[in-house]
This record gives sequence, structure tokens and C-alpha cells, in this order.
Amino acid sequence: MGIGTLLAARQQQSRLSAGVASEAQAASSASASASAAAERAATGSPSSAAPSASASVVAKAGYGLASAGTSAPASAASASPSASASPSGTATAAATSVSVPATGPGTFRTATVEGTTAGAGTIHTYKVEVEKGIEIPADQAARTIQAVLADTRGWTADGVDGFRLVSSGTADFTVKIATPGTVDKLCAARGARTYGELNCKTGTTVVVNLRRWVQGSPQFDGPISDYRALIINYEVGLILGRDQVTCPGTGKLAPVMMQQIKGLKGCVANAWPYDSQGGYITGPSAS
Repeated sequence: MGIGTLLAARQQQSRLSAGVASEAQAASSASASASAAAERAATGSPSSAAPSASASVVAKAGYGLASAGTSAPASAASASPSASASPSGTATAAATSVSVPATGPGTFRTATVEGTTAGAGTIHTYKVEVEKGIEIPADQAARTIQAVLADTRGWTADGVDGFRLVSSGTADFTVKIATPGTVDKLCAARGARTYGELNCKTGTTVVVNLRRWVQGSPQFDGPISDYRALIINYEVGLILGRDQVTCPGTGKLAPVMMQQIKGLKGCVANAWPYDSQGGYITGPSAS
């Protein structure tokens, strides 16, 4: 997708949002700033990792589990050898409004729910944390992420890796959902520029941008739950050491580990590592 197309999609999203809630008028300048930042990130243009200028952006968002039997487009872009930043933006959402503050306190609530082991092989324990002040219950976010990682099209499909949600003690990795400004700070500490728009993986931490979690991507017209599945599958794929790949051929499903923001190159957008028959969706190395 070209820069002009991405900008047009952002502008269309802003107009639609204005028709739904009057708050969008107050956030229009911030949306334009975020659009420009997203374009710079997609093209690799230099920019600062400063948070959005507005205090909040109201977006429609839906909570819930990833939908079974569906696939979703996505995007991802490496930021540095030690950390990766993953663009995302507007999916079809349910009718729950969640504000997106520009930044937050940088402190987190840990989900208290725990889960049974999903999958076999090496079992990876993980925690879910949500930044304080965000209107998303940590336990609810944890259940959503747990469902994604337990899906039969996810990383458990080959029997090599499994996952278990924990609420205390030491975990193998952590998923944090944070405001754009906090994401920028956490990711910049490991060399990843997220421009108030992107997600990243830093060490053993997946840092999810709240804006992406509630707004999805302008390239994505499916359920927001599916887009969230793509965010988790891509970033956890990096945790597992999966390499980035490219399109395997025209008309084929795009691998989860493909940088789809740079264009599908003939592939069909997809949010899951494995297809419904259990086949791993991959392609030639992107390096």
C-alpha cells in the first residue's frame, strides 16, 4: 500500500469517526499527526518517538476472543536487530468505546487470571499486564490473548511449543498493553522507534500499542478480534525466534511473519501461523 493510499484511509477513518462521536472533532489534529507518523514509520523515514499531541482519541473497540476459522491482514516492521516495531491501525470493531490517552503513568496492572496449558513441547509461561488508567480490564485482555495462543491455527499447532498464562512468579515472557507514549518509551529503550503508532518486541516483552489494540489497521476490514490475533501471533513469533519471511506466491496466504505493511506482493492477508489443515504458512526468507 502506497503512502497516499494509507493517508487516504486514515482521512476516511477520521471522517467516519466524526460522524459517530463528537469527540472525534477535538481529536482531528491528533489523528492527522498520527497518520503522518504512521507513514514515516512504514517508509522508514526518520522521526522522533514522541507521543501524540492530544490527550485522548475516542475509538470504537470490541472485546472478545479471536474468531475461529477466519484470517486477518496485518503489518509488521523491524526497527533494529535487538527490537522490532510492528505497525497496525483500523479494523471492523464492536460498539464499545474506549479512550486512547496519548500517554500514561508507565505502571501496570497484572492480570489475576491463570490458565491451563495449551499445546505441548516446550511450555512458555506468560503474564499479561495493562497500563494503569486504560479502560481495559487486565483479566479480560488476558483471556483474549490466552484464546489466541491456544487457537489450533496458532503456535501450538506443530506440538513444539505450548503456552500457559500465569499471574505471579517468573514468566518466560510478558505481554504489555500500553498507551502510545508509554510504548514509545519502552520500545525506544531497546532501539525500536514506534512513533506513537506501532507495537514492538523488546527482549522477552511484547509491547502492544493501545491505539492498535482498539483501532486495528486501515488495511484491515475484518473483526478487531482477528486483528488482535495477528498482533499477538506476530510478536510471539518473534519471541519464539521465528524469522521474517516474504510472500510464497501469488494468491497464497501471507505468512504471519511476513512484513505485510510493505505490501502483500500477491499474497492474501492472513493472521495465523498455520492454516485450517495444520500446514505452516511460510515463505522465502526476507533477509
